[in-house]
Amino acid sequence: MATLYLIPVVLSPEALHVIPTYVHEITSRIRVFVVEDERTARRYLRKTGFTVPFEEVTLLPINADTTPETISTYMQYFAGDTEVGLMSEAGVPAVADPGSKIVAECHARGVRVVPLCGPSSIIMALMASGMNGQQFTFHGYIPIKHPDRRNRLQQMDARARQGETQVCIETPYRNNHMLQDILANCHPSTALCIAMDITGPKEFIRTQTIADWKRSIPDLEKMPAVFVLGKL
Repeated sequence: MATLYLIPVVLSPEALHVIPTYVHEITSRIRVFVVEDERTARRYLRKTGFTVPFEEVTLLPINADTTPETISTYMQYFAGDTEVGLMSEAGVPAVADPGSKIVAECHARGVRVVPLCGPSSIIMALMASGMNGQQFTFHGYIPIKHPDRRNRLQQMDARARQGETQVCIETPYRNNHMLQDILANCHPSTALCIAMDITGPKEFIRTQTIADWKRSIPDLEKMPAVFVLGKL
């Protein structure tokens, strides 16, 4: 039976130590990878100690625009006992990531799917927030334009104050705009956790109320961040 391994990638280039050794051992024997970006995938594999010449490795691209027809053609690589790896750009694949498309196809075709342990900024932010980790919703990227953005934040705020934790992410260069919109549309008593550069050298994780954040608004720079709304 063919196997699809879900291979975690570091959240920060300096944090290779967060990936378990057994993951690198599995990765070292794989010759077919489904990846978001071929260049960054090669760079990361080299950092893990992968020594196989890339002339002997197949890298299959996947992104938000990859069609079901393309995914179907990839299944030719899942013959016999072949092992294929799925890699995200950062963190675990198939969560807020287009890799879920090929995972679904593998299940439909009876391919064994094996998730490997590694960092997830979404789960790590939730863990560190101090908020309800038993009942939460991950929204991914919320709408950019108003009034859709305002309406979504107000809906999230209402659910957060009822005790259901709300988690979302944003493109790094829009972090400061996201924070301003959260502060403008959420209740002063709602708790907000900002978790930025998780596992990285500039890691910043703090939870306080919207009212407290308004007293001292941080510059979130252009780094990966997770925003968590909830009730303490």
